[in-house]
Amino acid sequence: MNKYPQICRYCGGKVRKGRSREIYEKGDQPIYICTNCNAYVLCHRDTSLPMGKLANAVLRLKRRETHEIFDAFWKARGWSRDQAYRWLADQMNLPESAAHIACFEMDECEAVITLCRKNEREEVA
Repeated sequence: MNKYPQICRYCGGKVRKGRSREIYEKGDQPIYICTNCNAYVLCHRDTSLPMGKLANAVLRLKRRETHEIFDAFWKARGWSRDQAYRWLADQMNLPESAAHIACFEMDECEAVITLCRKNEREEVA
């Protein structure tokens, strides 16, 4: 399996490597972007390794919402980012390496939001 996207999972278009300034004026990270529908995924800084899965505008918005809720949740509990993602992996029965919002689909994002809301009032141990 190729870890670099080549074909868009939304429209079947060709995915090419570019720079994030095509999307964000001030950006200069590597990016994979569909030449047809503009679905994209950023790369880890100074690498060609995608941060997650190619996403369209709707999924990107859902991931952003999920991050806002999840980040507020773990910060309110005084956890480190690593502790938060270990908790998330455990709650979602995923290996830690797979517990990344940038890799999640809509249903997984909604599951994270539900988990955070369900546990937000729980006392921090």
